[in-house]
Amino acid sequence: MDKIRAPNPEASLDTSSAAPLLKTPLHALHLSLGARMVPFAGYDMPVQYPAGVLKEHLATRQSAGLFDVSHMGQVTIRARSGNNADAALALEQLVPVDVLGLGAGRQRYGLFTHDDGGILDDLMITNRGDHLFLVVNAACKEQDFAHLEKHLGATCIVTPIRDRALLALQGPKAEAALASLSPEVASMKFMDVISTSLVGAECIVSRSGYSGEDGYEISVPEDKAEELAQALLVIDGVEPIGLGARDSLRLEAGLCLYGNDIDTTTTPVEAALEWAMQKARKTGGAREGGFPGASRILSELENGATRRRVGLKPEGKAPVRGHVKLYADEAGTTEIGEVTSGGFGPTVEGPVAMGYLPVSHAMNGTTVYAEVRGKYLPVTVTALPFITPTYKR
Repeated sequence: MDKIRAPNPEASLDTSSAAPLLKTPLHALHLSLGARMVPFAGYDMPVQYPAGVLKEHLATRQSAGLFDVSHMGQVTIRARSGNNADAALALEQLVPVDVLGLGAGRQRYGLFTHDDGGILDDLMITNRGDHLFLVVNAACKEQDFAHLEKHLGATCIVTPIRDRALLALQGPKAEAALASLSPEVASMKFMDVISTSLVGAECIVSRSGYSGEDGYEISVPEDKAEELAQALLVIDGVEPIGLGARDSLRLEAGLCLYGNDIDTTTTPVEAALEWAMQKARKTGGAREGGFPGASRILSELENGATRRRVGLKPEGKAPVRGHVKLYADEAGTTEIGEVTSGGFGPTVEGPVAMGYLPVSHAMNGTTVYAEVRGKYLPVTVTALPFITPTYKR
């Protein structure tokens, strides 16, 4: 079982060798821990450690896992006026999110959209009081930086952060582990963000993550990243976790992977991400619309989309992976959708998947059929997530 693959490795891992791979500040540590390294979003990243994906996944669910996510993009936005509300209003031109209403020290999930309503990237937005702090996806970060500069540069100072690493500590023992280095993190709630000292370095800590578990993401100066990682890994119950388990954890939690489950061809409504759009930006809200693709997105909020991202539970033990076609009938005569992410869910002890179906087939309990090696396997539309998240609210 230790050889279990990531849920959709062929889509998740970038095996291109067109350019030399970049290395995170923890690269040497990964090698010393025996990690198997793979290309991902232009970086040489650990897909798993000697324990294997299955054990790493379960260790995160049962104890605490430490992830290197330093390949992600970090960027600050400061209003040239000096008024952070101006920066929030500027960013609202690019996202269907209530940024102005985001309190200081709080974080919110967001989406960059384009003029046709598709998703350019998903991101995390933090109000740091006197500026905004964003974390964007690794594969999209350079285009995101350019997008922000193009549209906000006249009124805001957009500064990509290239001298900080990013670590994620996830799982039921994450609080105790991080609190042993900084007691104040224990009082944080889900989506709180603070500055605190860890191993003598000023860090930005958010209570959030990508696993469905309680935990933290930590922005740390790159020259202190390995020291912080080592300090966490010596704590009982904290294990290093690679990209394979990161993928299976987020899939069980029903969380989207950009490029798989959401992209420029999917709208927030199709992707079942309406919860990411607050009342202020919707029809009748205080700042209705005003973001790219608003006409289509607001129309879909009112009238519904024609298709929907759904959870999928295959019968039996055979995983149904990304790009598998979905059919309305077991004879495979009517193609109606596609799996976007899929694999084995170690926590649920069976295969899990997500994909898109027409709304006529998107109701929980509906049976559709996945084409796997010439056979049409029954798959049941299932509520997301597949596990119960443990966020500390």
